[in-house]
Amino acid sequence: MDNLENRENQAQGNPEKQVQYYADGRFSNDTPDAAASRKARKPMPTWAKALIIIGAVILVIVFLATGCNKMVKGFTSGLKGNDSTQVETDFGHDYIGVIHVEGEISEDGTGTYNHEYLLNSIDAMIDDNENKGMIIYVNTPGGSVFASDELYLEVKEYQKKTGRPVYSSMQSQATSGGYYISASCDKIIANRNCWTGSIGVTMGTIFDVTGLLDKAGIKTQTITSGKNKAMGSSTETLTAEQRAILQSLIDEAYDQFVGIVADGRNLKESEVRKLADGRIYTAKQAKKLGLVDEIGTFEEAVKDMKKEYNLEDCQIEDFENTSSSDIWSILGESAENKLSSGSFSADMVKELTALNGKVEFSYISEIKK
Repeated sequence: MDNLENRENQAQGNPEKQVQYYADGRFSNDTPDAAASRKARKPMPTWAKALIIIGAVILVIVFLATGCNKMVKGFTSGLKGNDSTQVETDFGHDYIGVIHVEGEISEDGTGTYNHEYLLNSIDAMIDDNENKGMIIYVNTPGGSVFASDELYLEVKEYQKKTGRPVYSSMQSQATSGGYYISASCDKIIANRNCWTGSIGVTMGTIFDVTGLLDKAGIKTQTITSGKNKAMGSSTETLTAEQRAILQSLIDEAYDQFVGIVADGRNLKESEVRKLADGRIYTAKQAKKLGLVDEIGTFEEAVKDMKKEYNLEDCQIEDFENTSSSDIWSILGESAENKLSSGSFSADMVKELTALNGKVEFSYISEIKK
């Protein structure tokens, strides 16, 4: 009100009511307290405002970086299937444990398959007196020799230490490594639409792009300590000696597979070799050959185990660690598909040459249902 009155008085030309403003922040009619209060409310200096804005921006950047980093880590962790492998078995009742072997078997645990979780699940059941049996729910084309054998040995350890029954319940596909881990089970029950068998070993495809490189006018040189050090390279043609070396590795893994099937199914090795040429069998064909015991659903497998081993009072507990697909399998495109398209590019050559020396021996079916 005082300021309004002052302006009105000035407008009316009243010299007694006019107010003079001084450089020290006082008005001519100010009291000392009013002047001090007004000085305290002076606008913030520009440099101070700038510092506050810069600090706020830095805080926002740090917050976003931390949040995004956690988000990316969580996303890629899920994509790679690297979720928790911890297993708890404190159910408080007797149970039959069901482990799920689904997707491609791999020690890396990519896709829908989590290798460490499966091994931990079996270990946990071995030490759990409430566990009375195990069913392996199999729906896989197989996978690496190492991972398939490691899981097979874990199942054997369970059988040896506990004496409890183990069934394999084969679903849509239980080929190669999927059959490998099932061979020692006390009973194999396959769905009537299941494909199984494919007893054999593969190291996949070795790409020879030397002709393509010649066509593009590209020369390559590989420096090694020995003539066979770079065998399998896509930029060098495989020699007869190198082919024999790789075949010997395949044969040894194959002999191991045949021996496991013969031992698990009470068959002679000579009999197994006749049917183990890598072909796939239907459930009906596999039963006729002695590779499976019965044809039935998962529910029928559960019912059979409960009846055969007097486990009617046992509940079913699933050990299933879900994970999403590997991002590279989602976004990637196989070199084979690119080759079949008939279109060549520098990127494709780069992709193929990156495969140099990367061969993996696998109990896996090349035909995926």
